[in-house]
Amino acid sequence: MSKNKDSNIRINKVYTRNGDHGRTSLIGGIKVDKDDLRIDAYGTIDELNSVLGLCISEINKIEKKNITDKTLKIFTRIQNELFNLGSSLSRLDIDKKSNFPSINRDNIIKLENEIDQYNVNLPELTSFVLPGGSSINALLHLARTICRRSERICVSLTKKTKVDENVIPYLNRLSDLFFVLSRWFSHKMDRAENLWDPKL
Repeated sequence: MSKNKDSNIRINKVYTRNGDHGRTSLIGGIKVDKDDLRIDAYGTIDELNSVLGLCISEINKIEKKNITDKTLKIFTRIQNELFNLGSSLSRLDIDKKSNFPSINRDNIIKLENEIDQYNVNLPELTSFVLPGGSSINALLHLARTICRRSERICVSLTKKTKVDENVIPYLNRLSDLFFVLSRWFSHKMDRAENLWDPKL
């Protein structure tokens, strides 16, 4: 397994058997059940990150450099931000002075700027959009819906315990960015959007 030279994290053993009875440890050593809402929250973030890996793989297949160059860096950055967000959710101590990675207001503003940037030249919507038309479009809609689910879980978590104030706004903006990018890819690849027709 590869090691990150800039990190203090060392993972030398994949299995520990510590979770064989349905319990796991948060950062800091506190044990909780594996179906705890906090575990569900950062587990869903992990699921979302995996789908972004599929998105990156699909983008790499596109031959138009003006599409791939603009977006691959964004997706790689978001993958790292989601790992930071998951780190924030996996600990009870959310002290701003902590050295643990987390999401901040600048990350949210960055997403908002990208939403505006990629949405500005898209055609006006006259109906709801259905996923499809290309693999990357469908994958981005999958990412969007998983992101929305993670947001809902985090909202539920806030009703039981304290959560970093930037988590929910970040997920909210991120799902919007996935929606905009799904349309942007269709537009750049000359693929017609699938619009909802309630009469069909």
